[in-house]
Amino acid sequence: MNVALDARRLKAAEEFRAAGVPHRRMEAWKYSDLRPLIDAEQVASAPAAQWSIEAEGVELFDPAAGEGAFAGIMGEASLAFATATLGLRVKAAGRVRIAFATPGQARLRIVLDDGARLDYVESAPGGGLQNIGTEIVLGRGARMTHARLAQRAGGARIGDVSVTVAEGGCYRLHCADFGSDLSRLELDIKLRGIGAQAHLSGTSVLAQGLHADVTTHVDHAAGDTCSTQLFKLVAADKARAVYQGRITVRQGADGSDSRQTAKGLLLAERAEIDLKPELEIFADEVKCAHGAAVGDLDADSLFYLRSRGIADDEARALLIRAFLAEPLDEVEDEAMRAALWAAIEDALPGAMGQP
Repeated sequence: MNVALDARRLKAAEEFRAAGVPHRRMEAWKYSDLRPLIDAEQVASAPAAQWSIEAEGVELFDPAAGEGAFAGIMGEASLAFATATLGLRVKAAGRVRIAFATPGQARLRIVLDDGARLDYVESAPGGGLQNIGTEIVLGRGARMTHARLAQRAGGARIGDVSVTVAEGGCYRLHCADFGSDLSRLELDIKLRGIGAQAHLSGTSVLAQGLHADVTTHVDHAAGDTCSTQLFKLVAADKARAVYQGRITVRQGADGSDSRQTAKGLLLAERAEIDLKPELEIFADEVKCAHGAAVGDLDADSLFYLRSRGIADDEARALLIRAFLAEPLDEVEDEAMRAALWAAIEDALPGAMGQP
């Protein structure tokens, strides 16, 4: 029995019930509304999610010892109500492949000891309500590569990821989301030690009215920390893609370097892409930049390709691939990069209105 955790879970349940299911009147959820899909009682009574896992160099432990950190309100819900839990500890070098197989809720805690390395790949098929909360703790000099593939699905699919990075540690994420009725990945990353790093990249290819939202907060709480974010979103046929990214540089975090880029490509008049980068800087001697842009396929480039005898559909596909290539180049693992490209190729016909 863990009295502290029980109290924390009770508090989380009270806070979730007081706030209710996230909706557009909440600033962090202004582009996404869960209320048409689920209510608070459905969240509280959601079954335990099931998964399959392949792991090397990893020890299992009771995640009840965790702080119960979360990125947002649905992370509170996973802490309060999830009965499926998993704790993974890496002392040297590890490799994990986890696939969530059913709807439901789960809570994970991943701990990397000082100097440890982890290659972590998760797939989230969705369907029904899926709410997965993950707490990640990186020790000094630890390095983690995290790849997340969210296939096209129905229902509400929520991922809440809280990451703490100690001195000299490095967290890398690539996420690819192909949408659901509402798919959202919310990340809260705390760079707590000198020289800590976080590098985030992601892609979305959406069609048929599907929705994907990635919301990030990177907190530079120590000096000489570094973060980068690069997201490319494609939306067609009434789909909606969302990126919200907030960077905070705290007082005393001098020498921090943070760069944030988000770009959207609209393939239909009724598609929508919302980009909201934010900077909060309370320190001197920092390097911070952010940019966001949304546009259509370049008409001159299309004309050039057609003039060279390339069919219209293939010309459009070539330009979409070129648009998405930059964040995928950030994926160092060749097998994962190939898997992500394969998923994009599967999604392209739908995005271009092909059967």
